[in-house]
Amino acid sequence: MRHGKKINHLGRTAPHRKALLSNMACSLIEHKRINTTVAKAKALRVYVEPILTKAKEDTTHNRRIVFSYLQSKEAVTELFRTVAPKIAERNGGYTRIIKTGFRAGDAADTALIELVDFNDIYNPNEAEKKTTRRSRRSTAAPKKEAAVVEAPEAKVEETPAADTATEEKAGE
Repeated sequence: MRHGKKINHLGRTAPHRKALLSNMACSLIEHKRINTTVAKAKALRVYVEPILTKAKEDTTHNRRIVFSYLQSKEAVTELFRTVAPKIAERNGGYTRIIKTGFRAGDAADTALIELVDFNDIYNPNEAEKKTTRRSRRSTAAPKKEAAVVEAPEAKVEETPAADTATEEKAGE
């Protein structure tokens, strides 16, 4: 009986499953998104999210713990150098699973699993937005002040001209 056993064994022995998830986690970290089956994507999410949480604090101990899971120097370096700074403010939910349909050969339900902060479509770079807003605000502020300053002067000049034209019409 499997009462209370929540892990998906994925039809593999324990060492095979560990190697599979380790390799998929390395690929996810290096490529930022991978295509796989829904069952593997869900198992990978459970496997990789604690690793990403460990990577948020760059210490030798955390690097060694992460390396024990990933077994790839390149993946660990990529994780601590590029991924960790982007996910530093996020409190969890580092990955997103998007179902993509069925595989042609065996009709397996497929999915795209990706790192949330590296998707430019859903999350445009916030730094670029702030930069453009600052430049617009800095150029827009002087124009508004100049317009406010010029407007009263123009009204002052137009008022006597309008009065003169009214007086001329009244005189005729």
